[in-house]
Amino acid sequence: MHSEEFEITTGSTEVVYDLTSRCARFLAEAGAVDGLLHVWVPHATAGVAVLETGAGSDDDLLAALRALLPKDFSWRHRHGSPGHGRDHVLPALIPPYASIPVLSGQMMLGTWQSICLVDTNVDNPVRKVRLSYLAG
Repeated sequence: MHSEEFEITTGSTEVVYDLTSRCARFLAEAGAVDGLLHVWVPHATAGVAVLETGAGSDDDLLAALRALLPKDFSWRHRHGSPGHGRDHVLPALIPPYASIPVLSGQMMLGTWQSICLVDTNVDNPVRKVRLSYLAG
């Protein structure tokens, strides 16, 4: 298995960060042919989503998460900034991983699909991402 970990600076705002080009570069460097790409975020307050970006879906996702997980809710998990408890619930809705089939060195994503880090935790501006390629 070929694997690497890198850091992304997400800053102090909620973000949907497109990882697709980084994943493609990783596969090329790994000499990937057929197999599986696994994307993993080792954090309790971030997730990985496959969705369309650039046409408003990324902003819509963040708006939906704000509606589903409001900061003003009486979260029992209370350390960090106000409403931080919601960030710990996020991975139950957007898991911290995604697996994508790879054929002939290419991710088998749909036409408009991108692989994205979803981070609503404004208290943690740096995230780790692990990419792993398992040859088939």
